[in-house]
Amino acid sequence: MKIAVIGGTGLIGSQVVENLSTAGHQAVPHSLSTGVDLLTGQGLDDAVAGADTVINLTNSPTFDDASLAFFGTSMDNLLAASEKGRVGHFVILSIVGVDRVPDLDYYRAKSLQEDMLKAGPIPYSIVRATQFMEFIDAVMSSTTDGETVRLPRTPLQPIAAADVARVVAEVAAGTPLNNVLNIAGPDVYPLDELGRLTVTAKGDGRSVVTDDTAGMFAAAHGDVLTAPNGARIAPTHYTDWLS
Repeated sequence: MKIAVIGGTGLIGSQVVENLSTAGHQAVPHSLSTGVDLLTGQGLDDAVAGADTVINLTNSPTFDDASLAFFGTSMDNLLAASEKGRVGHFVILSIVGVDRVPDLDYYRAKSLQEDMLKAGPIPYSIVRATQFMEFIDAVMSSTTDGETVRLPRTPLQPIAAADVARVVAEVAAGTPLNNVLNIAGPDVYPLDELGRLTVTAKGDGRSVVTDDTAGMFAAAHGDVLTAPNGARIAPTHYTDWLS
C-alpha cells in the first residue's frame, strides 16, 4: 500500500513510517519541512496523490483555544485533498476521553477533529491513546516552581510512544474501522504518583506535592482519561520504560 503520513517526522510519525516500511508498505512522511502546509494547503494535493491511506498525525502548536482553528482548518484542507485524490482510508490519532473533558480547549479541538472526520466522505479509523510516557516530563515541567512540582491526583494510564506507533501502523494498513479504537498502557497511576516515580528513577532533586488544582489535567475528573471497556492494552509498563 502507499500511505501518506502527514506529520511523519515527529515522535509518533517517524516510528509509524518505520513500522509501515518494515511491513513492506510505501510509507511517505510529509510535514512542514517537506513542503506540506495543512493550514495553507500548500503541497497537500501532491502529498496524498495516489495514496491508499492518509494518516494525520499533525498537532496544534498551542493547547489554548487557537487549537480549535488549527484542527478545523487543517482537517478541512486535508479532507478536501484526500477526497480529490480518491483516498480510501483516513486515520487520525486522538486521545482517550477526549470528549469527556469539555473544560480543556485542546480536548474540544481534538473532538472537533474527530467529528469532522466522522462527518466526512472518506472511510476512517480513529485511534485514541492515553497520555504518552514520553510527555510526563513536560507535564511535570509545566507545574514546576523552583524545586517543587505540583501535580493533581488525576488517574492516568500512560502508554509508550512505540506502542502507539505500532497500533497506528497496523490500523492504517487494515480495513477502515469507521469507529474508534482506544489504546492504553497496562497500569493506572495518580498523576502525582507518576511524578514521584519519575523523579526517583531519574535521581531528580525536585519534590512532588499533591495539588488538585495544578496544571491542565486538574480539569479531568474521575477516571475519564483511563482506558474504557474494550480498550487494547499495550505491553510496556511505565516503570520498565523509566529504567
